[in-house]
Amino acid sequence: MAADEARPTVDVKRTLAVAGAMFLMAMSAAGPGFISQTGTFTAQYGASFAAAIVASVLIDVAIQLNVWRIVGLSGMRAQDLANQVVPYSGHVLAFLVVVGGLVFGIGNISAAGLGLHDTFGLDVRLGAVLSAVLAIVIFNYKALEGTIDRAVLVLGVLKIGLIAVVAVVTAPPVGEAALRTVAPVGLDFLPVLTLIGGTVGGYITYAGAHRLIESGTTGPENLRTISRGSVNGILVTGVLRILLFLGILGAVAGGAQLSKADPAGSAFEFALGPVGLQLFGVVLWTAGMTSTIGASFTSATFLRTLSGVVDRRFNLTISAFITVCTVAFLLLGQTPSALLVFAGAFNGLILPFGLGLLLWVGWRRRDLLAGLRQPVWLLAIGTAAFVFTVVASVQSLAKLPTIFQ
Repeated sequence: MAADEARPTVDVKRTLAVAGAMFLMAMSAAGPGFISQTGTFTAQYGASFAAAIVASVLIDVAIQLNVWRIVGLSGMRAQDLANQVVPYSGHVLAFLVVVGGLVFGIGNISAAGLGLHDTFGLDVRLGAVLSAVLAIVIFNYKALEGTIDRAVLVLGVLKIGLIAVVAVVTAPPVGEAALRTVAPVGLDFLPVLTLIGGTVGGYITYAGAHRLIESGTTGPENLRTISRGSVNGILVTGVLRILLFLGILGAVAGGAQLSKADPAGSAFEFALGPVGLQLFGVVLWTAGMTSTIGASFTSATFLRTLSGVVDRRFNLTISAFITVCTVAFLLLGQTPSALLVFAGAFNGLILPFGLGLLLWVGWRRRDLLAGLRQPVWLLAIGTAAFVFTVVASVQSLAKLPTIFQ
């Protein structure tokens, strides 16, 4: 047998799709809402916010491993699985996810516009419109297969690199952050829930898994790839979260007075001077673009199997979603940081609903999982994460109004 015949072939299309799904989840989980939340809560809680960062990473692993495996094994989107458990519950889940996606979508497109303003001095509204047009082109460009995946990969790598620079320059107190990870002072449930909601709640929970379905990466034969992709996606998200937190913490420890309107941007400017604000504009734009792609794509997948029109006009639905978010931003004129924090908290509140239904499939519905069992340890940590999100949601409901004070 010839050497080239013995060498295993690599499915480039599927590899790109899995990488795209991983980065779609990771970059959606570290979008403008996350950046705003991290800046706001780091300024408020200091090094103690490290505990929320670590808790969110651990909970994300438990949630995403279960969601990716259950959705991937079944080959069914989350809303269809939910309807198999409780009739019409998938319709409710789709409604909640789309509403959360719209709120985040407005923030995402406005962040992209603000990013172009900080970098090039463009009017924020013009920057938002240009970014929306680019996002629509990415979804409808047929000449290059895998355009979405390539775009998310490039933007994600750029964002991670720029944030890493700031994390190094500000020389954060890593030792204190490590101590406060296990011994936080004055940290309550709201920042933890908000961070979880902004990084794994709402549409973000399903972004990567639904991208795998669209690429055909489903079933028992792809289980190992699915599991590895979910873990790697969360690890990328975790590294990005930690780097951003440390960069902002270093600025705070160095005496920076962070702006309430733009705490993360203030940290970049403190670290690198005027050019820092321009670089932050690039970070904000990439975050806005990747999250716009993630929110619009995932929201449309929730409507796809519930509406024949959406299924037949999938890309048109995505384009319409982006357009609605852009028009809403133009009408509002601005998207305050408080709205992004609220969106994260809202997504955290709806997280237990969809997660509970999928975990029930994992525990009791092997018939939907090609006859395979989910590992008991995996379902156990997923259930623990579910219980935590329920408790946190109940305790945080009364605190949501304080976000806008």
